[in-house]
Amino acid sequence: MRLSAFTDYGLRVLMRLADTPDEPLTTAGIAQEFQIPYNHLTKVVLDLSRGGFVITQRGAGGGIRLARPAEEMTLGEVVRHLESRYDMVECFRADGGACLLTPRCRLRPQLAAAREAFIRELDKTTIAACAYPGPDSEKIAS
Repeated sequence: MRLSAFTDYGLRVLMRLADTPDEPLTTAGIAQEFQIPYNHLTKVVLDLSRGGFVITQRGAGGGIRLARPAEEMTLGEVVRHLESRYDMVECFRADGGACLLTPRCRLRPQLAAAREAFIRELDKTTIAACAYPGPDSEKIAS
């Protein structure tokens, strides 16, 4: 299964925030660090905020912080939220799509089961386990 760039960027934001949970970071700073277009990352952060994963605050001392401990967020729930706007195949669309195979297709249930198995596997890992150290981090991996 391939994740969208939108989801990839969302995971990067959360992984980076998990390294410094008490220190707000800016969207501009994360965009520069990961070489992601700022305008695109702003949309990602907004979606993460709507999903209850981050809190944003404007102004001096503001920035982005995790909305709850990284140990309480799983990769699966984040991917489930961020990928909800994308359909794996056309027949997964809310309107059923326009696939000619739909009336007799035996592939759809198999793809749905594979997607769920993929997400269940991601549910086993927390954002904390994937924390990404910033450029100034002096943490040593053990």
